[in-house]
Amino acid sequence: MTPAPIRDEPALVRGILIALAVLVIGLFILLPLVNVFAQAFSKGWEAYLAALVEPDALAAVRLTLLVTALSLTANTTMGLVMAWSLTKFEFRGKSLLITLIDLPFSVSPVVAGLVFVLLFGAQGYFGEWLIDNGWKIIFSWPGITLATIFVTFPFVARELIPLMQEQGTMEEEAAVTLGAGGWRVFSRVTLPNIKWALLYGVLLCNARAMGEFGAVSVVSGHVRGETNTIPLQVEILYNEYQFQASFAVASLLALLAIVTLLAKTLLEARLGRSGGRH
Repeated sequence: MTPAPIRDEPALVRGILIALAVLVIGLFILLPLVNVFAQAFSKGWEAYLAALVEPDALAAVRLTLLVTALSLTANTTMGLVMAWSLTKFEFRGKSLLITLIDLPFSVSPVVAGLVFVLLFGAQGYFGEWLIDNGWKIIFSWPGITLATIFVTFPFVARELIPLMQEQGTMEEEAAVTLGAGGWRVFSRVTLPNIKWALLYGVLLCNARAMGEFGAVSVVSGHVRGETNTIPLQVEILYNEYQFQASFAVASLLALLAIVTLLAKTLLEARLGRSGGRH
C-alpha cells in the first residue's frame, strides 16, 4: 500500500504544525527584534540619534567598518585561492586541508581570541619581538582584524568549494586549449560561473564580521573610543545602565541583520533560477 503524501495530512495536523512554527518564530525571532527597536526609540528620535552620534559610538562604527572591510578582502581572496586549489588540483593532504577550513566553526571564538593573545600579546611567543619593533597587535585594530578573519574564514570558501567541485574543470580546460591564459580563464570562465555563490559567501562573512563578539572581546582590551566595535560598545552601554543608548547602537546590528536577510533571500532566489548554489 502506497503511503499517503505528507501534504495529505489532516487539516488539523497541518494547522497545528504551522501554528507552532509561527509561534516559535514570533517568540524567539520577531519579538526580540521588535523589542530592540522599541527600546531604541523609547525616548524618542532625538535620544536615538544622540546615542548614535556620540563619539564613542561613532568610533565603534568606524572600527567595525574598517575591520569588516579588511576581513572581507582577506577572506574573499583566501576563499577564492582555497576553492580554486582544492577543486582544480589533486595533491596529497587535500582532504585534511578541506577539514581544516571548518576549524573556526568548531573552535569557540573566545578560545580563538585567547590563542591570538598567547601568540601576539606582551607575554606571548612573539610579544617581545613585536614590542621591540614597535608593533602592537593585541589591544589594537590589527588583533581585532586577525580574530575576525579567523572566525569568518570558512564562509566564502565553503560556498565556493561544493559549486566548483560540481562544475568540474571541463570549461577551464577548453579555454586553455583555445589559448587562454590563467587570468583570462579565471575572469572569463570561472568567475562568471561562481559569482552568485561568491556574493552569498561574502554576504554571510560580512554579517558575521560585523556582529562578532567573543574573539574580538578577548583581543580588544575594551579601550573606549579606540578598540570597541559595535557589539562591544553595546555591552559597555548596557553594563552602565544606559539601556536606551545600548539598544540604539544595537539597532544598527539589527538593521544589518534585516538587510542581510533581504539580500540573502534575493540571492537564493537568483541562485535557484540559475540551478542552485551547489
